[in-house]
Amino acid sequence: MISAFIPKKIKYTGSQLRPLWAYETFGLLGDSIVAFAGPCNIPFGNMIDAEDVRTKSKIYSSLMLHFIVEHFDIDLEKAVLKQRLLATIIKSTLEEHIDYRLNRIGDDIYDAKIKQDAQRPTHNAKLSISIATASPVSTLIHFALNIDSKHTPVLAAGLKDYGINPKEFATRVMQAYTEEMLSVKNARQKVYPST
Repeated sequence: MISAFIPKKIKYTGSQLRPLWAYETFGLLGDSIVAFAGPCNIPFGNMIDAEDVRTKSKIYSSLMLHFIVEHFDIDLEKAVLKQRLLATIIKSTLEEHIDYRLNRIGDDIYDAKIKQDAQRPTHNAKLSISIATASPVSTLIHFALNIDSKHTPVLAAGLKDYGINPKEFATRVMQAYTEEMLSVKNARQKVYPST
């Protein structure tokens, strides 16, 4: 599996979540995980989460750390499981920088120590957005963490709030994810068939 951090800022609009984007844009052929920083503003026409479209949820952040993963299989359930694995890796890597635990609910990560104002005291700060989808040739995951938590449509926290360097963080996450995928492949290849 190939990994790459792209140093230039890229505005994420949802149009990047398509098959062969990493190959067309950066020449990365095969299973890949690509990270880059940039703003996020997804118009409704590019949203693939029907719940967000139905509820007219605005997805916007002035600066996020984005991960786009592509695997060349078409099993969407497996992609959702890989998405949850990526979320768990990101959560664990974040917790190495802070002295308390974060919450993962499905594919989202929250900080329960950062609360909404007195009118909505039960809402925790949201750090991430994510979606998994399938194309005719591959499955794709977009996972993004706020870098800057200002001007988001919901209460949010970001890497700046924790003093985390986005590039260093992305490199560690991509290394952990690619090692996990290699470990899964090796586990499949060393097992005798059951009789």
